[in-house]
Amino acid sequence: MGFFNSTTSRRSRVRKDIGGRFDDISWLANPDVIYSALIWLLFVLASVAVLGYESIQQRSYIRLLATVVVVVLICLAAAFHICQYQKRLLKNHARAIGLVVLLASLLAIAKIAVALTGHAFWTTATAVAAALILTIAYSQRFAMAMVLFYCVLGCFVTGRLSDVNVLLTMIAAAAPYCFFVKEIRTRMKLLEVSLVAAVTVFLMAAALEFLSSAGRSAGVLEVAGTNAAITLVVGVLIQGLLPVLEKVFQISTSMTLLDYSDANQPLLRRLAMEAPGTFSHSLLIGSIAEAAAEAIGRNGLLCRVGAYYHDIGKINKPGYFVENQLGFISWHKELSPAMSQLIIVGHVKDGMELAKEYKLPAVLWQFIETHHGTTIVEYFYNEAMKQHEQKDAPDTPPPSEGGFRYPGPKPRTKEAAIVMLADVAEGAVRSLSEPTPTKIEAVVHNMAMKRLQDGQFDECDLSLRELSRIEASISKTLAAHHHGRIAYPKPPEMPPEQQ
Repeated sequence: MGFFNSTTSRRSRVRKDIGGRFDDISWLANPDVIYSALIWLLFVLASVAVLGYESIQQRSYIRLLATVVVVVLICLAAAFHICQYQKRLLKNHARAIGLVVLLASLLAIAKIAVALTGHAFWTTATAVAAALILTIAYSQRFAMAMVLFYCVLGCFVTGRLSDVNVLLTMIAAAAPYCFFVKEIRTRMKLLEVSLVAAVTVFLMAAALEFLSSAGRSAGVLEVAGTNAAITLVVGVLIQGLLPVLEKVFQISTSMTLLDYSDANQPLLRRLAMEAPGTFSHSLLIGSIAEAAAEAIGRNGLLCRVGAYYHDIGKINKPGYFVENQLGFISWHKELSPAMSQLIIVGHVKDGMELAKEYKLPAVLWQFIETHHGTTIVEYFYNEAMKQHEQKDAPDTPPPSEGGFRYPGPKPRTKEAAIVMLADVAEGAVRSLSEPTPTKIEAVVHNMAMKRLQDGQFDECDLSLRELSRIEASISKTLAAHHHGRIAYPKPPEMPPEQQ
């Protein structure tokens, strides 16, 4: 018997080891990995075709092979960086193709321009374009890494591989855009950054040219001035192309978000006219969410504008929501809890339809569809349970909790989670008869814990420390909004003879 037991345990270990090995290599069969590898190969082939054009023409296959080796190694380094810090590109193939097309096109433009004019400053121009576009479309860290890889490839454009001037000039032009263009809220922002980049390039190019010419100043100002001028011109041109870039990369800059925060936007104007209570509620949620987002270093402007639009679905049936009801008569009085639940939950679907109809930026959709996540409509679920108990029908199954939940999805970003928590906390605090700072803190904490235990924050990587800071910020803002007020004294009554 012991023999069979030892054999069985040995077999289990072998199977476990084999299964682990298959798990280690199973990712290679993942369609996302395969598509990403094909996209990477496409970029390698395009780069080799551009940079090795002379070698192909001259049939210098050894030189072409050397170019292939260098390009593959540089692209492998870029691929490893993407796998480590930008894994979303492995699944978002459209954006990955857009990145490949962008870098390959800029490389080809630089190659053609240098070949036609014989001037190396075109590499600086394309480096500026790459830095500005990638910083707007992605994060600053990712943009800096990709631009660095592009600058290394750009050195092959001029054919002077031993000349470090081209590489350093390209980096000097691109770095200010990567560091300072975190968000664009004003039209002067890009111009200011372009001026800083132009000065940086001028100093770098002048110093490098002076060193290369063995201390002779002839031509130094011309080279430095040309590189600085092209840096400034490209920065200004990209500013005019911002709307096109937003559509291509499906992003929204801060300038676009500010445009949609204007109360004269058709959808907000309609919300203010048809559901004034919801409009006031949305404005308050916007200020609460913006402060909470900035407390943890997230995009406060995105939270504010997203909060403005999160309840636009209530436009279709405004009277069924308490903030729009006049007096104490509820429109749900004559409806069953199940029907009322359908109306309440339906405002999410209606909001998404309005967002698409009015062509809201896609980045705002998340706040409409996730601000309730998959939470339960507690009031009408409890009403349904009361009615079930009053019927005294033991054979009838009680109402299903799942039938009274929102369809979701759950928040996938921290900004969406903040709006969700601000929304529920504001509603709970509004129901307090005498809101004091202590009561407000307790209510906000309870709402946060209920959402956390219900799993609503599972998909947005929100840490407990961040959640604590968000709670503190929301409590502070709500306490300021519900601050105590001094009761004004009534004027003394006038004697009858003076009336």
